Formats: sequence, C-alpha cells, structure tokens
Amino acid sequence: MAKVRQEILDETDRLAGTRKEINPKPISLKIYSPHVIDLTLVDLPGLTKLPVGDQPADIERLVRALIFSYIERPNCIILAVHPANTDLATSDALQLARKADPEGTRTVGVITKLDLMDKGTDALDMLSGKIIPLKRGYIGVVNRSQQDLEHKVSNAEARKAEEEWFKTNPIYRSLADKMGSKYLAQYLSQMLMEHIRECLPLIRMKVAERLADVKKELESYVSILCGTEDLGAALLHLITRYASDFGAVIEGSGRDTLTTLELYGGARINWIFHDVFGEEMRKMDALEDLSIGDIRTAIRNSAGHRTPLFVPEAAFEMLVKRQLKKFLQPSLSCADQIYDELTKIAVVVGGEDLSSFSELRYRINEVAMNLIREHKKIAAEQVRLLRNK
Repeated sequence: MAKVRQEILDETDRLAGTRKEINPKPISLKIYSPHVIDLTLVDLPGLTKLPVGDQPADIERLVRALIFSYIERPNCIILAVHPANTDLATSDALQLARKADPEGTRTVGVITKLDLMDKGTDALDMLSGKIIPLKRGYIGVVNRSQQDLEHKVSNAEARKAEEEWFKTNPIYRSLADKMGSKYLAQYLSQMLMEHIRECLPLIRMKVAERLADVKKELESYVSILCGTEDLGAALLHLITRYASDFGAVIEGSGRDTLTTLELYGGARINWIFHDVFGEEMRKMDALEDLSIGDIRTAIRNSAGHRTPLFVPEAAFEMLVKRQLKKFLQPSLSCADQIYDELTKIAVVVGGEDLSSFSELRYRINEVAMNLIREHKKIAAEQVRLLRNK
C-alpha cells in the first residue's frame, strides 16, 4: 500500500502541480481482493477557506462546486465526515450533504478522531443523532495516527486495533458492534444493494424506453435501405437517390422545391442567368471606350494600300475581342453565383435519407463539393478561352 500511496501522490503532483493547485480530473484506482467489498469510493477534497501556493482566489467556491458535482447525483451515497473533537453544528460536510440530499435518504455521518477527544468529553450525542439527526445515522471510526503511518502499521493491524479500541473503551463498547471501518464498509454495501433494488424498476423502464427508440430507429434504417441485406446495393441505392434528388432540384421537380418563400435550385440558376447576368449585359454599351476614330483607324490599318468596300474581317475581329474583355468579370461573377447555389443544393439534398448516416452524408457532400469546384474551374477557364479566341 505504501507504493500505491506514493503513486497517488506522484499522480497528484503531475495533474495539479506541487504548489497545491486544484484539478477536477479524477485519479482512478482499482483494487481487486477477496477481502474487500464491491464499492466505488470517491475521495473528495476538504473545503479550503484561504488559497495557498498557486491556488486561485476563489478556491473555496471551486472546491464546493467540485464536491457538489458528485454528491448531487441521486445514485450517490454521501459520507459526511466530521472530526469528533470539533462542533458538529459547524460541519461543512453536513451542510453540503443537506443541500444535495435534503431528505437525508442517502447521507451517512462518519465521526473520526474519537481517540483524540479531550478527557471528560465524548461523542455519544453525535453518534446517537441528538445534535443533528440523520436518517441513516452516524458511524464512528478510529483511523491510523501519524505515528502509525510513520511506523508503517498495516491496514489489517489498524483495523484490528480499531476493533479492540471500541470493545475496550468504557464509553463506546456498548456501540462496538456498530462502529469501526469494517462495519462502515458492510453498512455501505448493504445501502448500495438497497439503493440498487429501489432504482432497478426505473432502470428497467429506461432500458425499455431506450430499446423501443433503438428498434424504431432500426426500422427507419430498414425502410431507407429498402429491406435489402446487401450493403453494397443499399449504398448504391442511397447514392443513386442522392443524385436523382439533386437532378430533380435542378429540374424543378424536387420534393422541397415548391415554395413561395424564395427561388431555389434550378429556378434560382435560371434567375441568375436571365435576370442578374442578363441585366449586366443589357447595361453594357457595346461601343464603350470605342470611338469612330478607333474604328476608322482599325479599318485603314487592316486594308493597307487598298480602299475597302466592306469592313475587313481582321479589323472587325480585333475590335470585337477588345470589347469582349469587358464581359469577363460579369461572366465569372455569374459562374460564382451558380457555384454558390449548387453547393447549397448539395448540402440540402438527401437530408431525410442520409440523416441516419452522418459519415456517409459527410463523404457524399465532400465528393459533390469537389466535383462542383472542379467544374467551376473548367467553366472559368472556358470563359477566359472564349474571350481570347
């Protein structure tokens, strides 16, 4: 146990540092032995009033919040530990326990340091619940002293000494059969069994509800997969359905395209072409920045020493190419707007069928986006090519 204790100290230093910082991450320790009872014990920190070392100024609030995050759980049994040589009415442990468990159905009081009380005093009133009553009562324990730890007294020896102390103490020997760490462990195990029996019907009900939800979800998968057991065929069906839905949105026959709220899918693409891009074309002046003098000079230069009867083809082509450069930016802007609409369709399409397959939906969307992006580049290159011809 000395090695275990040292490992806990080392792990505490690794997580919280050596300057007494606080860290909510628990240190888990599993003990397997035929001599221990099946319990999960959470050793929570004691309340700190003033910060020391690198502890934050609001250390008390942080520790209270940490403790309460565990003891507020309805399946938790609370051990409210209090030393016998201090006033029980000032117990922070009981105060927190009462806040988390106002009915007191899962709180057990543990009174320590019975062997360190002043002569002439005892803790019988505490243990009997006369000062602050608890439904589950109080159990007294006598732990190893600092001297015992230094002399490396084993747990077995400490438990035997504790049992002997209660049996021979004239004040507590009448309560000896319900005192000590051994009885505390047995009592907690009994409480745990009772608690499990009480919670079992609720657990069964929750499991039944969850099972019904899972069966309902499974039935939805079967309907989506058309009842087939061939996963390859099912996958092909989902992808084909996605492609069909995508095309239907473009054609205007999709399930969600008939709406009065906004233009969507193929209708919006048509609007971009004819209303947005078309309006840009109509606003442009074909002869902008092209004067009669420019046209005359181009015709004369292409005719050379001859006097042309018609406009030479070379002059016409040069003048048109010059004006076509002004169509480049509106054309690329049109391609960008159509790209945005197609990506929007790619994300929305197949939502109902693919909602149960998040990874598949992500992959299909990724492939669709890549295809749209690649074809946008091809369209932009084609626009530039037409301009340069």
